[in-house]
Amino acid sequence: MRIIGIDPGTYTMGYGILQSEGGEITCLACGAITVPRGLPLPERLRRLHGGLLALLECYAPQTAAVEEPFVAKNPRSALAVGQGMAIALLAAAQRGIDIARYPPAKVKGAVAGHGQSSKARVQQLVRLQLGLAADPEPPDAADALAVALCHLQERRLQALRDSG
Repeated sequence: MRIIGIDPGTYTMGYGILQSEGGEITCLACGAITVPRGLPLPERLRRLHGGLLALLECYAPQTAAVEEPFVAKNPRSALAVGQGMAIALLAAAQRGIDIARYPPAKVKGAVAGHGQSSKARVQQLVRLQLGLAADPEPPDAADALAVALCHLQERRLQALRDSG
């Protein structure tokens, strides 16, 4: 199974592509789609959408795992992340890809054991779990890989529940 994890935003959209076969998980790619700061929102969203469509075309994942916005701290930030999330959901739907969404606390819990872990800790643990030579950069890429790992963990747990 090939999964793209997406950490949405309106300036930077992190992505991480994982391949899972026979219990082995391989990181195929990770990084971020970025757009210049001075652009109007509609143009930023158009460029992010185009970049994401290109990734989906290149890697052909079966599933997109998308991190949902965290609302409590800053509603304005949550709205921006929500706009980026809408672009990610649209791109995946246009390609006919299954979509899973996860709140940040669930993602952090899946990777780090609890939902309050720092970004630096998530980066480090993603590196260790995937056997990478260095922490994924930028941090948005590590977050995207964490979302993909969370989805794999959820699939394993669901398979256990279904078989039991």
